[in-house]
Amino acid sequence: MSRKLASIQQVWNVESIDGADRIELAHVLGWQCVVNKGQFQPMDLAVYFQIDSYLPIRPEFEFLRKSSYKKTDVMGEGFKLRTMTFKGQISQGLLLPVCQFPEIPANAQIGDDVTEILGVRKWEIEEKATTGGNVIGTLPYDIPHTDETRVQENPDLIQAFAGLEYYISTKMDGSSHSIGIDEEGFHVTGHNYEYKNDGSSSFYNLVNVREYQEKMEAFVKENGLRTLTIQGELCAPGIQKNRLRLIKPEWYVFTIRENGKRVGLNRMLQICDALGMTHVPIEEVDTDLPSHYPTVEALLARADGNYPNGGKKEGIVIRPTEPVFCPLISASLSMKVVSNKYLLKNEE
Repeated sequence: MSRKLASIQQVWNVESIDGADRIELAHVLGWQCVVNKGQFQPMDLAVYFQIDSYLPIRPEFEFLRKSSYKKTDVMGEGFKLRTMTFKGQISQGLLLPVCQFPEIPANAQIGDDVTEILGVRKWEIEEKATTGGNVIGTLPYDIPHTDETRVQENPDLIQAFAGLEYYISTKMDGSSHSIGIDEEGFHVTGHNYEYKNDGSSSFYNLVNVREYQEKMEAFVKENGLRTLTIQGELCAPGIQKNRLRLIKPEWYVFTIRENGKRVGLNRMLQICDALGMTHVPIEEVDTDLPSHYPTVEALLARADGNYPNGGKKEGIVIRPTEPVFCPLISASLSMKVVSNKYLLKNEE
């Protein structure tokens, strides 16, 4: 499911900010945004733009030029939305009146995706700038994109965990990379592309040194599998800000699929052990998430913390110990909670 970077949403609360005469705080979904005073009332419809959106150059966004303008070879010109603070209040995303955008249909409803209509794109850092590698194609059919739904995007996901055994894993601060075997052979990919085995990809080099291909081929044969996909986070010096403070690369497995189906926690740990792979740290295993963390705010507090070496932790990922389909996201139930402290620190 593609991310709704821009969508029609309803403002459910507006509150004042101490010491602020011109701005106030508006709440939409599980997010909060600083807006101009009097701009919105509770129950108003608005266009909500998520953080990490890359907005096109157009008059409606020119007020962002001083704080958000970017220009890169990959993305071109635009305005990148990020987490910011105003008068001590966190603001995540952008909220604007629907009437500012005449191209939005008059019959637009709450939840409608207007990302494409408004020309909004997801901010992407060029993969070659972080991991290197000559690209030979897009992702194979059996290696999906690894984007997780943020709890603020759909707070109802918390209740979807009611009565279920769940686990919380550490969200590692790196770059998503995957390896897989199918009827067409062995694949090594970044977040968006498949890499060539020619020595140019630092991740492919790590795969070769650790003999992952040979180990996976043997595992597939022994277990009678058609396909095996393993996805993880590559962390290393030169990737992001190396908040784990590693001196050499490490790849942390967070998802495994056998014959296209995501496996549960215990099976993932078994496979990692069999293949000699490192998995993401498991912080907590318990039952009935809402009884422990009933609100977005409670989960945001849970997401704060540091990596073992002191770097600011990106956050957490929460899943049932056995996969459960969730109609709210039309996929296996899973969500991420990114620490606000991390986001603010990461923008420094």
